[in-house]
Amino acid sequence: MSDSTFDEWVLRVTTLLLALGVGAGGLAFGFALTLGVGLGLRFAGVTLTPSISIVLSVVLLQGVAFGSVAYAYARYRDDTARFLTFRWPSLRELGLAFGGWVGALAALIVIGVLLQATNAPTASNQIANYGLEHPEVLLLLIPLSFLLVGPGEELLFRGVVQGTLRERFGPVPAVLLASLIFASVHFTSLSGAVAGRVVTIAALFVISLFLGALYEYTENLTVPALVHGAYNATQFLILYVSIAYGDQLQNAAALLG
Repeated sequence: MSDSTFDEWVLRVTTLLLALGVGAGGLAFGFALTLGVGLGLRFAGVTLTPSISIVLSVVLLQGVAFGSVAYAYARYRDDTARFLTFRWPSLRELGLAFGGWVGALAALIVIGVLLQATNAPTASNQIANYGLEHPEVLLLLIPLSFLLVGPGEELLFRGVVQGTLRERFGPVPAVLLASLIFASVHFTSLSGAVAGRVVTIAALFVISLFLGALYEYTENLTVPALVHGAYNATQFLILYVSIAYGDQLQNAAALLG
């Protein structure tokens, strides 16, 4: 191995570890912040209702933690214009966002059918489980998906993580690696057996490819943030309707039949 080849290999490994560190660091900071604020409120005598708990978690994790880590990294690199690329979308970009949302939902349906056909194990999302017990929380998560979840996660994992990987690996490997990192960090938000979590992470990886590809094509974080927000909001809406109006829908279907 020549010196130049070895140096390039070291730079690639360093870049990958840096991207992993930023992604994991944002997640760890968010968990620590949420835990600290939650404990502080409890000691202060504040009763944390399900709605307050979920709003607090989203604001502190995707909003404060992801946003501050991404901004701090961009300032450290002295290149905020390259990593923080939110801008008002054009009509064409809005069309791409709509197409990405439809494509992501179609992929979700196909994946669901394949998993059911193969009887593959899957894991459940802890927020979805929380929503099953407190359906009103799902209604709060719909606007939060657009306002904080989509923008916050895309800023950190597409703008910063994928942007960092692109420097050394190029666009296609950057999309693949960033999608793998993004899907993998969801391991802690899933519940169930390890095999089921791995299968679910693989499904998230496929959906993440849509987001990464859209960002590379448009170079505008607003586009994948809109798709991400709409994708999550659609799932929360469907889950809420199925919980709140499941009996009525079944009765209507029986009448139609």
